[in-house]
Amino acid sequence: MKKILLSISMLLMSLSLLMAQENNQNTGILGLKKIPAVELKNLEGKTINTGDTINNGKPVIISFWATWCKPCVNELTTIEDVYEDWQKETGVKIIAVSIDDSKTSGNVKALVNGKGWDYEVWLDVNSEFKRAMNVNLVPHTFVLNGKGEIVWQHTSFSQGSELNLIEVVRKVAKGEKVE
Repeated sequence: MKKILLSISMLLMSLSLLMAQENNQNTGILGLKKIPAVELKNLEGKTINTGDTINNGKPVIISFWATWCKPCVNELTTIEDVYEDWQKETGVKIIAVSIDDSKTSGNVKALVNGKGWDYEVWLDVNSEFKRAMNVNLVPHTFVLNGKGEIVWQHTSFSQGSELNLIEVVRKVAKGEKVE
């Protein structure tokens, strides 16, 4: 009887592993293959749909941040210094998604302009996109491949982290698998 129970148990474990592996292949990181469609506003007040995020087959970096988050501002400021080079090399586009609420969202445009960030900036005032992407801490950065699929993510920032990020973007731009 123990052998039968052991065999059934092993069979069930094997089946669940196969199902999990198949699910990962179909859905990617976070159980999402593509980013969810949420309507947000950009800095000019234009409504955008996050599900339409494409970059002509090139990688996209989506960085969730807030004006009150020093590591977030440091990350985006550090990347701004090399962004033009990154664009020339890989074609990458950066989208900075502010999670500032209605009390602090008025500070976003002034901070972006003051820092001279040349990014597309979206305002997620109600945290709908943040929740849909399962973002709990900022900064939280995602990399999408040329098909708009999530292939990598990272939370936090320390000086030098941008070097790891560009290596990921280079791999994605070449169509290589990212670990």
